[in-house]
Amino acid sequence: MTNARRGGQLLLACLEKMGIERCFGVPGESYLEVLDGLVDSAIEFVNCRHESAAGFAASAAGKLTGQPGICFVTRGPGATNASIGVHDAMQNSSPMILFVGQIATSRIDREAFQELDYRRFFSPLAKWVTQIDKVERIPETLSRAFATALSGRPGPVVIALPEDMLAQETQAEPVSLPSLARAAADPALLAAALDKLLAADRPLIIAGGSGWDTAGQDHLQKFVETHQIPVLGGHRRQDVLDNFSPVYVGDTSVGLLPHTADLIRQADVIWAMNIRFGEVTTADWQLKAVPKMDSFLIHSHAGPEELNKIYQADIAFNADPNLLANQLANQLAQPAAGLAKPHAERLDWLAAARTDHAAASVPPPQDSPVDMGFVMGWLQDNLDKDAILTNGAGNFALWPSKYFRYSKGQRLLGPQSGAMGYGIPAALAASLQYPGRQVICFAGDGDMLMSLAELASIRQSGARVLILILNNASYGTIRMHQETHFPARKSATDLINPDFAAVARACGLFGEQVASTDDFPAAFQRLQASETGGVLELAIATEAIAPLKTLSNLGNKGIKGKAR
Repeated sequence: MTNARRGGQLLLACLEKMGIERCFGVPGESYLEVLDGLVDSAIEFVNCRHESAAGFAASAAGKLTGQPGICFVTRGPGATNASIGVHDAMQNSSPMILFVGQIATSRIDREAFQELDYRRFFSPLAKWVTQIDKVERIPETLSRAFATALSGRPGPVVIALPEDMLAQETQAEPVSLPSLARAAADPALLAAALDKLLAADRPLIIAGGSGWDTAGQDHLQKFVETHQIPVLGGHRRQDVLDNFSPVYVGDTSVGLLPHTADLIRQADVIWAMNIRFGEVTTADWQLKAVPKMDSFLIHSHAGPEELNKIYQADIAFNADPNLLANQLANQLAQPAAGLAKPHAERLDWLAAARTDHAAASVPPPQDSPVDMGFVMGWLQDNLDKDAILTNGAGNFALWPSKYFRYSKGQRLLGPQSGAMGYGIPAALAASLQYPGRQVICFAGDGDMLMSLAELASIRQSGARVLILILNNASYGTIRMHQETHFPARKSATDLINPDFAAVARACGLFGEQVASTDDFPAAFQRLQASETGGVLELAIATEAIAPLKTLSNLGNKGIKGKAR
């Protein structure tokens, strides 16, 4: 065959033609053909130290860019290690494609070395799971995989690659990105929704989910500010609307604040815009009765399967968030008669919400060597206007979640799945995608130990990440739950940690310990000035597990397991 390519080469040619510039992974012998093809490919392979980190990085890349994050891992243990990234991508609604090296097709169903039935294993975690057995079907499968990952509610796809298939030759040509269908709101339903929303005394929009672009966010902001409608950011989507907007009133992430819960309870019309109704947003589905809430519910979502899934909507429509926001902005040119100006009840409702939000945004003082309340205030004043913040899971994550206001252009990458270890790989992906931007990762000590090896990945890749480790020598969230449910019966939550700053230096990065609040500004400036980025290890008192102690238990009920 004069123009033949082997399967591994064709796969990479398709990815290149689809605009992929980078992938994350851990190399394995099951996909040697792909690794060989990378020698001649323009695609960068970011060598992670653990497959879970590679999966997290790909999931974060998908959330950050809106295009599928790509991950390659080997069969069996490699695939199972990477499954946490697939789960995170599904919960985060992040487009992602995981390629798994597979045993040769002749050995399948013999329980060969590291054999796994990937369809059965990943089917509960992904939007689609498949295996390519014939080399000529690589372009077809990748076209469908990208369309599936990006259409409707975005999410992960898993593709198994038998090693013998990758070595076969074919004259099949690479394929480019497929055209994607995007739904716009039905005009009649949209008109009905607007009539109801703009006539309400206590309207509320909860906006979030994935798939937003800058234009969509701008259109949303224009609409809600014109009509003075309070907006809550969805779970770990505080960055969906400029937090300095006069209508932004908080978020529905873990640690639901009392005033936020009251807003949801008391709203007479709720527009759930591109969000899912998980237990975090709804305080374990206790704020509103299931399936029919007492508020008038408008629910719009890019994925029709999310509509009427838990709560029965009074008006439901399948709509891409950006097309919908554009429709909302366009209607401002022809506002409904008599509703051009917000009425007094709505203005009072918004003013009260803004007052409560402002009061709740003040960080509580900490009886700790390093006071995180001060740290967050300093960071608010000094971080770049396009900074990207990341975090894993644990009570430390409430600092960037509750006590940082995301201006237009700033981004938050956090795991809706509550997975520890997410923050470092997410920061790695963000720094490589936007090398000129400031990337700050918040990590707890337990959280950090789940991705500690990725410090070496950061150094090798040339990424530049500023990592703040809040070291309280414990699994703080679990300790808090123990103190609540089993007072004076502490168990399994103490940690003896390494010298994180020394580990960072051993990896060739900046590393410094910060023992007092007064030392933080100069230490951060030294970290920022370093060529490599690295770690500031902040001394936090074991007992200082606030701000969780200062928050209502609403929103935390049921958030257990690995959210330490």
